[in-house]
Amino acid sequence: MSPEELLSFGFSKELIVVIISALPITELRGAVPVAINLFHFPWYYAFLLAVIGNILPVPFILLFLNVFSKLLNKVNIFRNILNYIFKQAAKRGKIIEKYQRIGLVLFVAIPLPVTGAWTGSFAANLLGLKFKHAFISIFIGILIAGTIVTCLSLLGYTGAIIAGVGLISMCLFSFWRSQRQN
Repeated sequence: MSPEELLSFGFSKELIVVIISALPITELRGAVPVAINLFHFPWYYAFLLAVIGNILPVPFILLFLNVFSKLLNKVNIFRNILNYIFKQAAKRGKIIEKYQRIGLVLFVAIPLPVTGAWTGSFAANLLGLKFKHAFISIFIGILIAGTIVTCLSLLGYTGAIIAGVGLISMCLFSFWRSQRQN
């Protein structure tokens, strides 16, 4: 369903942005461009709505994933879907496994397919990270991803370069800090 169709049902533009950013796969990577380029929201308003929407499902996933997965595993189709999701989270979660909280931040922050708050929450749950640490790491990752996508939406290739330099700088700082602690 497109944003235009949701508007025809009477949904507000703000609610559409929050819904898009709360959905798996699209998350804020889809919501920010819609908010800025389609709805012509100011960047800071688009960013805020997308972050709110993207963080909404995280506590539920972190707290209740085990309960829901046990219930859903009783139905074959849901079992297959859950197995696929868990395999993807485990396969893509190697950086999380290696670097724990900083790895989770980076995993969520990189705006690529099958990375983000949903997969990061699944991976954090699979790896047994504490709720508080996982939630804070995912939130920081969402803020970074939101910044990157907002820059890309506003500045095109220039925004991509700025976002890339910022992400590389953050990675280098994190690596330097972890080496210094050891």
